[in-house]
Amino acid sequence: MPMSDLRRELLAAFDAEHKEHLGAIRAALDAAERGEQADLRDIFRRAHSLKGAARAVDLPVVEEVAHRLEAVLARVAEGVMALDARVAAGVQVGLDGIEGYVAALASDPAAPAPVAAMAALDALLGDEAPPAAPEAAAPALPAALPPPPPAPAPVPPPAPEAPPMAEAPAAAASGSVEYLRVNAEQIEALAVAVHTLSEEVTQQAGVEAELRALEETLSGLRRALETALRASPTPALREVAQGLDGLSRRIGRMAREQHAGTFAAEAAAQRVREQVEAIALVPAETVLGPLGRMARDLAREAGQDVAVRLEGMDVQADRRVLQTLKDPVLHLLRNAISHGIEQPEQRRAQGKPERAEVSLRLSGRGGLLLLTVADDGRGPDLARIEATAIRQGLLPERSPWSAPPPPDRLLSLVFEPGFSTAPAVDRLSGRGMGLSVVAEAARRLRGTTLMRPRRGGGTEVEIAVPFSAARQKLLLVEAEGQTYGLPSHGIERLLRLPVAAVESVEGRPVTRIAAGGQDVIAPVIALAALLGSPQATIPVEAGHVNAVLLRRGGRRCALAVNATRDVRTLLVDSLDVPGLDTELLSGIAPREGEAPALVLSPEGLVGRWLRDEGHLGAGTLGLEGAAAEDRVAAATILVVDDSITTRTLEKSILEAQGYRVLLSVDGLDALNLLRSGDAVVDLVVADVEMPRMDGYALLQAIKTDPRLAPLPVILMTSRAAPEDVRRGLDLGAGAYLAKQKFDQRELLATIGQML
Repeated sequence: MPMSDLRRELLAAFDAEHKEHLGAIRAALDAAERGEQADLRDIFRRAHSLKGAARAVDLPVVEEVAHRLEAVLARVAEGVMALDARVAAGVQVGLDGIEGYVAALASDPAAPAPVAAMAALDALLGDEAPPAAPEAAAPALPAALPPPPPAPAPVPPPAPEAPPMAEAPAAAASGSVEYLRVNAEQIEALAVAVHTLSEEVTQQAGVEAELRALEETLSGLRRALETALRASPTPALREVAQGLDGLSRRIGRMAREQHAGTFAAEAAAQRVREQVEAIALVPAETVLGPLGRMARDLAREAGQDVAVRLEGMDVQADRRVLQTLKDPVLHLLRNAISHGIEQPEQRRAQGKPERAEVSLRLSGRGGLLLLTVADDGRGPDLARIEATAIRQGLLPERSPWSAPPPPDRLLSLVFEPGFSTAPAVDRLSGRGMGLSVVAEAARRLRGTTLMRPRRGGGTEVEIAVPFSAARQKLLLVEAEGQTYGLPSHGIERLLRLPVAAVESVEGRPVTRIAAGGQDVIAPVIALAALLGSPQATIPVEAGHVNAVLLRRGGRRCALAVNATRDVRTLLVDSLDVPGLDTELLSGIAPREGEAPALVLSPEGLVGRWLRDEGHLGAGTLGLEGAAAEDRVAAATILVVDDSITTRTLEKSILEAQGYRVLLSVDGLDALNLLRSGDAVVDLVVADVEMPRMDGYALLQAIKTDPRLAPLPVILMTSRAAPEDVRRGLDLGAGAYLAKQKFDQRELLATIGQML
């Protein structure tokens, strides 16, 4: 292997390793801040490992900062220095310095050393800062630490290759894994080519239909000829009949072969598409990981004491999607730090911890990538939002005795261009940019944004976008002769309503549906009316209304259409037309041999109805009670299983019911997560047979830990012998389910009872 390739491989390994060590040390600092026991020896070991790894890839600046970090943590582990707020803050600055320097090397091989990080750690060490240590093995914890020498100049690593690159694993002959460096643009071009191929294969179904129709036509001709033969059995007619028989058999055989070939080609194209998409996806950490450090820097510059937490960075998505969202998410984090956090004395008066919390959480749901930025601050000021909206002409003045607009209507206005409630201009806010930049980025990706109050105080902003920027699953519907595509992620279900089921509230058509265990009165709106035909009526076919139930946040609307056609996965192109209503139209989907379908935004359609009808007393139409929504949203379930297939299955089932799901690969991994306090878990579903720590040991550890003992645990395993069940229940399991007779209804019912 050439030396340059070896160095690139080492740097790639270091990139992953240093992030792991920094994350573990930060988690320990967070645990110590919450008054929990932190493994000081482990974080010292990680600092030492980080120093050795930096030496291995010849990054002396990182080695020097890590050496100082190691010295500080050695003192803490020895009890010479307390892990108080001052020390934790200094260590955090050191961690951010390492992270920022390594990130800067990607674009600037001569990036300046993190002087502030070294100074912060030197300040903690006082007059006994450590010299550069030559040893390679982990030393005994030092007792006395002399002052450090000046930091050496950084040794630049090789410059990165100009275009973004994707690493694709390839199986070697020996069974090991090799890595190929592939231009990311080539991967994207390949993905588009595969999508086009899939569409072409789909069109072959039309050829099969034509062959079947031709076969049926020949059968009709054959029957007519038999009638003629009975009337006049001439040799010529018999010869024609024999020819038709042979032609009919050939066409029938061709139709069968076409069917088999199309089926095989569709399956092959699907496999290729899945493989290409898997290569094109990257972990969110690679693009969004640096945002945690940036947010902490912003908080320090603003003089705010804020803990910044990142969750779900292992979620994979299209690199283009993540790159498009990077700046908008940083804007949200900046907005949360600037607008959302109260002063320490205000937090104390409200019974909140003095240290505020801002988090970025990534997850997947129903084919969508969800990015949620949350804070535990003051929450949205609805009165101020309404006053600003009235001042900017977004809402009309209302009389003192009239009801205010619905909260979701008000919170949707914060994404309007130029909307800002900041009272003054400072470095972080008040410059008129507002959150419209976030909404615009989501719209470019055919996604949506949503703001909502956070339970217990604070604000959440959710961005929901497809994992891939190019291909979407669409429900094709027809309204007034035009075909439209509705992305499946915005559709809750299809409805066929008897005309008698459509009632009236304040002169507006509505229907009653079951949602969230409640009866919800949902408005029924003609799609054509929302698209600009105000006189359009609700289409009725055979005494029924065909409708698509859309959902935006907690609001539901039934969209009446002339017909629903089929569901197809299509390439969606952008619509760059001046003056186009981008709130409703998100793109266009070409169809082979047919007119292209305009792709609509389900959330935009609901938002348009809310904007037009929100002033009515019926503004609460389509909303279910908050209690049911809160009950589902509050539940976080930890699934523990060493089988990726089982984890994926259970995660899919639980997320479909609205639960938030965390995953662990074995009992030890789960126990570390629970004890770290990084996430609040409401229930654990665990396998029994797992490496390192099995389910019984995990259950016993949970029930003997006073902080974790109240946590309900369900054991779900293939070990169904009576003695195994008895052992699990004796150890404190709330339920014991056997995988052999797995029934998702039983699992969901058990979870519902225990929560």
